[in-house]
Amino acid sequence: MKSPVSLARPPLALSVAGFVSSFDRFAVSPMLVLIATDLNVSLSASVAAASGYYLAYGLTQPLWGLLSDRFGRVRVMRGALLGAALAGLVSALMPVLGALVLARVVTGACFGAIIPTSLTYVGDTVEQSVRQRALTDLMAAAALGTALATGLGGVVAGRFDWRVAFTVPAVCALACALSLRSLPEPPRPGGAGHGAGRYLRAVLGQRWALLVFALAFTEGAIMLGALPFLPTALQHAGVAAAVAGLAVTAYGLGLWAVAKLVKRLSGTWPPPLLMAVGGAQLCAGFAIVAVHVGVPTVAVTALLLGGGWSFLHSSLQTWATSVVPEARGTTIAFFACALFVGSAVASWAAGPLADQGRYGLLFGLAAGAVLPLTVVAVVARRRYAALHAERPDPQPQPE
Repeated sequence: MKSPVSLARPPLALSVAGFVSSFDRFAVSPMLVLIATDLNVSLSASVAAASGYYLAYGLTQPLWGLLSDRFGRVRVMRGALLGAALAGLVSALMPVLGALVLARVVTGACFGAIIPTSLTYVGDTVEQSVRQRALTDLMAAAALGTALATGLGGVVAGRFDWRVAFTVPAVCALACALSLRSLPEPPRPGGAGHGAGRYLRAVLGQRWALLVFALAFTEGAIMLGALPFLPTALQHAGVAAAVAGLAVTAYGLGLWAVAKLVKRLSGTWPPPLLMAVGGAQLCAGFAIVAVHVGVPTVAVTALLLGGGWSFLHSSLQTWATSVVPEARGTTIAFFACALFVGSAVASWAAGPLADQGRYGLLFGLAAGAVLPLTVVAVVARRRYAALHAERPDPQPQPE
């Protein structure tokens, strides 16, 4: 029988793993032009290294969720980190685009288990009343990974080789897998040993969960689908890869700084208000670069996007941890799946616009799409709170 694990904040090992996962995911953005040049392909073709990663990251989420509900959170994270380490090292050795994309797909599939399973671990171990604060701690760690990836990724690729930026997170993933050995495994609500069908029925039969997934898909398409094109827009204007990456570093810094603010405000501000503030920042950020692309405007936009993501995404994320608590791992997996499939679809669709240099239109579409997303999220979250009065989580069953 396992004793319940009760925590006030996520363990450091989870934060480090989230940091590494985010670093790997965002390091490729400032390198797309360099990859295209080195491998002698077009920019729209090299985008497949990013969109393929995001697609695999998203599509494998249901599998990771079911496995974590069935076999345990820590076990799944450790296995996925080992797989990510191997695939990441292979990525650094690939001589042609097709092989590189395949290796990045496998890497994305493995790293895809880390942050969602970490969120589920927090949902299992942290009380609902303070859960958003704990989740913002994870978000802050991921933000630091994002900031360093966007900044150092371009610097490393420009001064050394873009392959080095794939090697570093692979080695770190191996270290994280070893460090997670001491993390206690919490009992899952409802106990272990249930079939996958039970979890799938619980999640897919809940209409509120489906709505949250739809919001996550849209958020991913707008935010994560357009974000990788900020550094490429600067490079298209003649800015060096290292400078372009450093300008977008403001995204991670903004996310990290505002996450601290959200942590404080989440105890007093209702979720719909947090969502509204976040949506306003995202809209303003994309509108700025829709008008003009330059190092100052991209830096300001990246800062606003980081802040907006802290407000909006953390609120959606917290909602996802409580909407079907008896199958939390599967719920968070579908949430992440929707988020990253949305980002993959959008980055693929935006590739031709980027190839033609039509960044104003690309970012303008993103700014316009934020408005309906925010309105629907705010209205739905308010309606959910009125109808459900935030159900308490079920007690974990002994194993």
